[in-house]
Amino acid sequence: MRYRYLGRTGLQVSTLAFGAATLGSAGDFAGVPGADWAQFGVNSGDDATRLVHAAHDAGVNFFDTADSYRGGECEELLGRALKDRRDRAVISTKIRFGDGGVNTSGASRHHLLRAVEASLSRLDTDYIDVLYLHGSDPRTAPEETLSALDDLVRAGKVRYLGCSNFAGWQLQQCLDLSERRGLARFAAYQGYYNLGARELEHEIVPACESQDVGITVWSPLAGGFFTGKYRRGAQASPEHRLAHAAPSTIAPLADRAQAFDVVDVLTTIADERGVSVAQTALNWVLGKRGITSVVFGARDLGQLAQNLGAADWELTEQEMDLLDKASERPAPYPYWHIRALSADRRLPGDVYS
Repeated sequence: MRYRYLGRTGLQVSTLAFGAATLGSAGDFAGVPGADWAQFGVNSGDDATRLVHAAHDAGVNFFDTADSYRGGECEELLGRALKDRRDRAVISTKIRFGDGGVNTSGASRHHLLRAVEASLSRLDTDYIDVLYLHGSDPRTAPEETLSALDDLVRAGKVRYLGCSNFAGWQLQQCLDLSERRGLARFAAYQGYYNLGARELEHEIVPACESQDVGITVWSPLAGGFFTGKYRRGAQASPEHRLAHAAPSTIAPLADRAQAFDVVDVLTTIADERGVSVAQTALNWVLGKRGITSVVFGARDLGQLAQNLGAADWELTEQEMDLLDKASERPAPYPYWHIRALSADRRLPGDVYS
């Protein structure tokens, strides 16, 4: 397993992070249909513990969850599995969403303080290593949110802060406010990024690189699309997640036809290297600029072992280039204009401007 520093912090995390969304039962949680969660996997009790321990024994020290996953059950199972390994694990969780009741969601001081206490209880720990805001809250002033998060850090209940699914300007606004007011800043950004969705490269990656914010990636396989299970013109097997939900609802692809072309390239590389398609897709994400860690899921021990294999090798520069070209999309404005008219002043190695 390889490790990278998270942003400008001294915290080292594994390049592969275990996503705890596969932990839990298939029941209904806060109005979310149980069948949707079952598609991620069902691992309760000892099965959940075995999965977490296998990842940890393989060198994974970064574990990702959220208070909204299965009504908090994911946090409970992850905390139970890591109870005797807490000092050797980095736990991240996300807060923002609720059950739809009054003041049970958002990024207000009222909700954040209560949500963190609830997560600490479910995780059965006295601190959270990395706390992400799961999304922005246009109803709450960022000053209120950042002040509340700073209090949590100063109280020792949270060690590092992050945000997820923010726009580039929202991330920069929060970083600027934190600097001006002497508040704890975001150390990490968690975003959606894979070979079928490269929008992160336009604004988020350059912003994070310039501000020393680490990037962690959710759905690096686009909900399982880039595993080799889905083929052009073939009916998806009932046990596969995307057989029950369109990619646009859980892992949107910029162009589905192009995504199948990417799968063809992935398959060719995987066959030549004697590895899996999923490992190849994970390797591409890990090889991109600014990426600290990718969050992967596993339905069972076999899938876990296969995905962990991505840490044992790296794509060559030529293989990265093949996948870059196969997945490249036209740049939206103003990026096509910047690239066209600023080419004479482009910095060496700068592929984003």
